[in-house]
Amino acid sequence: MPQTIEAINHARAAGVEIIVAINKMDKEGANPDRVMQQLTEHELVPEEWGGNVICVPVSAKTKMGIDKLLETINLVAEMSELKANPDRSAKGVVIEAKLDKGRGPIATLLVQNGTLKAGDIIIAGTAVGKVRAMTDYQGKKINSAGPSVPVEIMGLDAAPMSGDLFNAVSDEKLARRLVEQRKEEAKEEEFKAFQKVTLDTLFDTLQDGEMKELNIIVKADVQGSVEAVKQSLLKIENDEVRVKIIHGAVGTVNESDVMLANASNAIIVGFAVDVDPIAKDIAERDGIEIKTYNIIYDAIEDIENAMRGMRAPKYRDVDTGEAEVREVYKISSAGTIAGSIVTSGTIKRNCKVRIIRGGKQIADVELANLKRFKDEVKEVSSGYECGISLKDFDDIQQGDIFEAYIVEEYRD
Repeated sequence: MPQTIEAINHARAAGVEIIVAINKMDKEGANPDRVMQQLTEHELVPEEWGGNVICVPVSAKTKMGIDKLLETINLVAEMSELKANPDRSAKGVVIEAKLDKGRGPIATLLVQNGTLKAGDIIIAGTAVGKVRAMTDYQGKKINSAGPSVPVEIMGLDAAPMSGDLFNAVSDEKLARRLVEQRKEEAKEEEFKAFQKVTLDTLFDTLQDGEMKELNIIVKADVQGSVEAVKQSLLKIENDEVRVKIIHGAVGTVNESDVMLANASNAIIVGFAVDVDPIAKDIAERDGIEIKTYNIIYDAIEDIENAMRGMRAPKYRDVDTGEAEVREVYKISSAGTIAGSIVTSGTIKRNCKVRIIRGGKQIADVELANLKRFKDEVKEVSSGYECGISLKDFDDIQQGDIFEAYIVEEYRD
């Protein structure tokens, strides 16, 4: 499924080991071989077939294979020499944090190395404090937590951010110094956010010799389009840079795509898809560029031009429809309304209008309002009557022709 492919790409981007748990083996007709075949299509070859990816059939419902999965995780950890020292000061990562009205800042931490004890002074991101209380994942009070143990703690002076690193330190003065250091680092990160790669800055980046690969995430409306866009982009050649598709999937550009783009300094190319509002907000905040297209050649040309440093936007008028004025109404509250009939195409609320009188253009203005009877509408099609009011133009006469058009950006 698309989310599995996405998980594979995220794991690869993070450079971590991949273990595949093939779930729902209790279901009738479960076919692990089919899943393993599909995994090979994404360059994950199971051990049984001569590869290096361990696949474990399991059932979350019946608990079948869970013991083997746990053994496999231990084995992979041992082979990779993923070890921690419990006899040192604790360090790890903030999983979650919140502000509780009664208890103050609460943080959920994952200890990655060392042992965290009640009473330890810790810094988490730019928050600092003493561990006043510590509970395990069942809410039971505990006094210490070793490597790989998640705990909820109280005592910080502020709620840290998810993903922040935490450290136990020997004294509060050291903690304060580290916090100041982290605040400086945060400022540097904020500065770097303005240096994210966009198509506009790509040529300058290439000239400075900073980039050898242009990472791209492709989202499209259907799988065929994903492949078509990927293959087309991969054919783009440049002496200085090569295009690398790090993820391709069907569906709306979402929050996860933006996170992946942020982690790998990628540009997101959307083909015939929308952008999730939350993803759009995060992308604007983090300086991630999302470009959407309906024509593959436009996407290819845009990136080719960016690689040559020739990305200059151009605009053209695209006619959408015509309407003829049949009656003119003057209303004190709404100004001049043209009672019209759409004679061809479509009149849209966000369009501009060329006013033709006696075969000559007398004005070019924005459409202010579009109504069918008393209701405001987004568009009116050929053959239907409508009421049209124009922005800053009241000299409308019976017989005037309105040529509606929209302005669109294009590439030569």
